[in-house]
Amino acid sequence: MIYDLVFIPGQGRKGSPEDVLRHFGTTDGHALGLRLLSDAVDRQDGTDTEAALIACRVFDITSDHLELLVRLASADWHRGHEDVASALDHLRTPGAVDALYHLTQWVPVYLAWDEDRGLARKAVWGLAKTPGPKAEHALRLLLNDQDEHVRAYATKRQARRNES
Repeated sequence: MIYDLVFIPGQGRKGSPEDVLRHFGTTDGHALGLRLLSDAVDRQDGTDTEAALIACRVFDITSDHLELLVRLASADWHRGHEDVASALDHLRTPGAVDALYHLTQWVPVYLAWDEDRGLARKAVWGLAKTPGPKAEHALRLLLNDQDEHVRAYATKRQARRNES
């Protein structure tokens, strides 16, 4: 049911948020997403984590999700790290800086094929949008990263940040 919330270009969504709320017998999508994510993380269930992240994205990700997202950033039992980076980017909180920085440095086994380091790119974007000296420091560290892609992403984002 939750996968029906995914927007498919040219097709839209098969289901609606209201359908999901009805299915779970609630009117509070935020609480539902948080409950589903907490349960999936506690059970270390990658499939349910993916579905819960979809629900959280549809019903809004807030600071209530931060602790779970930080845990997911370094967990190797799921395949949703890019979604986690995007969710942390959405929060734009200094509390996400360490997790975002970690995602610039770590390549999960299932993403070893990605020579362009898409996960790191998303994490760098999140760092660049996060206010405060801790995020600024992390971004400056990435300007000298050993990986050429990470360095390039950081250089581009730092330039944009400086323009603001």
